[in-house]
Amino acid sequence: MNTEGIPIRSNFSPEETENYASLVSQLSLKAAGVVRTLDESDELAFLRVRSKKHEIMIAPDKDYVLVVVQTPNEA
Repeated sequence: MNTEGIPIRSNFSPEETENYASLVSQLSLKAAGVVRTLDESDELAFLRVRSKKHEIMIAPDKDYVLVVVQTPNEA
């Protein structure tokens, strides 16, 4: 998705894509704010959230935000 939270490509349904894009965009902005609050010279490079059902990896960049949603391996 771009930095405005608009999806560019997805394998999800349009509804799921919009839902993930909206929520991940908000999460990414909040996490970046926390990193900046802790150290003003630092920035968020990568965020990984894992639950029992999904693993969400977020890599923000200048123009785009890469979001990967996958099912974690059973360990």
